[in-house]
Amino acid sequence: MVLNWKTGGVLLGLVFLMAVVLVKPIGVSTQFVIFDGIVWDMVSPDVVVEAPEAKSGYASPNAYLNKSGGKYARNVANPLNYSFVFVLAMIAGAGLSAFLRGGVDRSERTMPAIWQANFGTSSWKRYLVAFAGGFIVLYGARLAGGCTSGHMMSGMMQTALSGYIFAAGAFAAGIPVAMYLYSKEA
Repeated sequence: MVLNWKTGGVLLGLVFLMAVVLVKPIGVSTQFVIFDGIVWDMVSPDVVVEAPEAKSGYASPNAYLNKSGGKYARNVANPLNYSFVFVLAMIAGAGLSAFLRGGVDRSERTMPAIWQANFGTSSWKRYLVAFAGGFIVLYGARLAGGCTSGHMMSGMMQTALSGYIFAAGAFAAGIPVAMYLYSKEA
């Protein structure tokens, strides 16, 4: 069964609403920091230490992991929390979805004509640009103290002014960049 974008949007909105009402607002960019901390802690075990005097019971010499009373340090030490499991479930859900629909057709793997018109047919170039774009978005999200799901989706759902400002800024930057990058017609 293939859903159209309107049905998918309504379902996504309902999932966000359920998450906000039942657990907490959705935001995932912090979990990349937690994952980095987990890997770092495997290499250097003194990155996160138990600290009974800390609000969370954990501390870190890294200022970012140590903020909010060691909240992030605690999540590095005990990653099986709602947010980290949510990110893993998103990955598993995407894989399950592809599996249930019988994989991804060859026709769905072709590059869009507008990409080919502007950048050629190199798969590696497309992967590199996608990775670089994702990195820039994630870096910007951390600078802004959140991500598109946290600021825009959950934030706007809660009528937070910062969510509306973030959304306006994302579109104000994204539309001109897309128009510039994809200036050639397909």
